[in-house]
This record gives sequence, structure tokens and C-alpha cells, in this order.
Amino acid sequence: MKAIRIHEFGNPEVMKIEEIPDPKPGAGQVAVRIYAVGVNPVDTYIRSGLYPLKPELPFTPGMDAAGVVEAVGDGVKKFNPGDRVYIAGTISGSYAEKAVCKESQVHQLPQKLSFEQGAAIGVPYGAAYRALFQRAKAIPGEVVLIHGASGGVGIAAVQLARAAGMHVIGTAGTEKGRLLVREQGAHHVFDHHASDHMEEILKLTDGRGVDVVLEILANVNLGKDLGILAQDGRVVIIGSRGTVEIDPREAMRRDAVILGMVLMNATESEIFSIYSALAAGLENGTLSPVIAKELPLQEAARAHHEIMESNSFGKIVLQP
Repeated sequence: MKAIRIHEFGNPEVMKIEEIPDPKPGAGQVAVRIYAVGVNPVDTYIRSGLYPLKPELPFTPGMDAAGVVEAVGDGVKKFNPGDRVYIAGTISGSYAEKAVCKESQVHQLPQKLSFEQGAAIGVPYGAAYRALFQRAKAIPGEVVLIHGASGGVGIAAVQLARAAGMHVIGTAGTEKGRLLVREQGAHHVFDHHASDHMEEILKLTDGRGVDVVLEILANVNLGKDLGILAQDGRVVIIGSRGTVEIDPREAMRRDAVILGMVLMNATESEIFSIYSALAAGLENGTLSPVIAKELPLQEAARAHHEIMESNSFGKIVLQP
């Protein structure tokens, strides 16, 4: 089969397409024929060698994909060959024509969703759910601000928060992105390039502030986030690309909490809870991934360049 392989950490061009043997499922494992691959920012950090956990070289990158079950190993009870599935995590890597996964990493893909949409579920929706419900413990009626709401995680968070009865504020860097965020359910959308957008958000809440901030770019926004939090407000850091200086007194006077989050830190029971909840939303239509661009597998390097651009819009997927 064809697969992207990385023999050394570095820039996107270290990813090369190669012919390698088909992976075979062992006990408790599922082999999936992949029709769409989800590209996530974390893939770029792992590829570059900046991620704390480094896979053994050479390796095939990627965690998310969707396709059809090709074979199952001994002891697998939930899946049969021919099932349409999406995967959230793999053993062998998802940037390939086939992947082997643990049974727990494989999930049924509703008929109403395309394979491309299935490839956009795992990390984005998993991270958004964990940030909103397991870390911030957000509840209906609270005001939630989602920075970078036009990207994969941002769209997922908007849909989840709106479906749960929260008042949703989103930001995006382009008119196209802001329109998308509004279409996905945000009550209000702001341009995060505008110098006064934080003041405008505070004004919108009559000076009370927001209960929860989901922060995609903490190195830029965290200090400002603390200034618009309501009493007992929470900021959940989903992404950051560097350091930031904050005034701790802003957190102190609000009894505010800054929470870090990595999806891979979730326990088995938390992961089970996340994907059980997502299954309900995908079935009833409240959750629906948005695809921005489809590229062939051999253009993985281009996908890694584009996903790190600031004006994200929906999800980039690769097609083997």
C-alpha cells in the first residue's frame, strides 16, 4: 500500500510517499481501508519533532481518518468487514491507504456523513468536547467565547456549545470565516484582527464578562482573555505556539481558572464518554463537520503548510 513516511523530524517536506506492506490486525485490532484522512495541527508538531512524545523513526503520521473495515482480529465484537467507520487514533498511522487500530479507536460512521466528514471528527470534536465539558464543565446558559472559531476545533466547539444551550460568541480572521461561524450556530461573531474586539465582547455582556473561553492561540490571547472573564470564569487552553505574559491579578480578582488541555491526556473512561456523546450528535444532526479542502495524499506537505496559516476555514483532508 501507499503511505506517507517520515524518516527524520523536520519541515513538511520530510514527508515522503512510499510503498510499504499492508498492516495486518492482531487480536483486538481492526484494519481499515482509508478513503479520507484528517489533517490536524498536532500532526505538524509531531512531524517537526517539537511534540514532547516522539514516535520511533520511521513512522506514518496521522490520527484521524474514515473508511471501511477490511478485516478484524480475534476478539473484536463491535465491527465487521464492510462497516463504514471513522477512526480517532491508530496504531500504524492514518496518512496511508490502510491503517490498523485498536477496536476502541474505531467508531461507526453514520450514513448521512461522507468519508471526508468522518475524517474531520476524531481530534477536532474530541478536543472541543473535552475542553468544553470535561475541563471547563460548561453548563447551559453560560456565555462561551471561542477564539479561532472557523477552524476544525472551533467549528466543533460552536456546534457543541450551541446544541447544549450556551450563548456562543466566536471570532475569526476573515469575512468568509465569520460567515461560516455564524452559520454553524454562533450568536455573535467578531473579527479577531480588530484592535477593539475584546472591548466589544465585554460590552456585549454589559460588562459582566464571559463564563468560558476556549483558547486556540494562548500565546497571543491569554492575557486579554483574563480581562474579559466573568466571576469564576474559566479559560481552557487548547492550543499555543509560544510563551505569553499575563497579569495574575486579573485571575485573582475574578477567582478565575486557567486550564490546560491535551486530548491524549484523557482517560479511557473519558474517551468513551466523549465519543459516546459525539455519536448522538452526529446521528441527530447537531454535529456536522465542515470540509474546507481535499488534497491527494501525496500533497501532505502542502496540507501541513496550509493548516498552520492563521486564516483557517473548516477542515483539510487528504485522499489516498
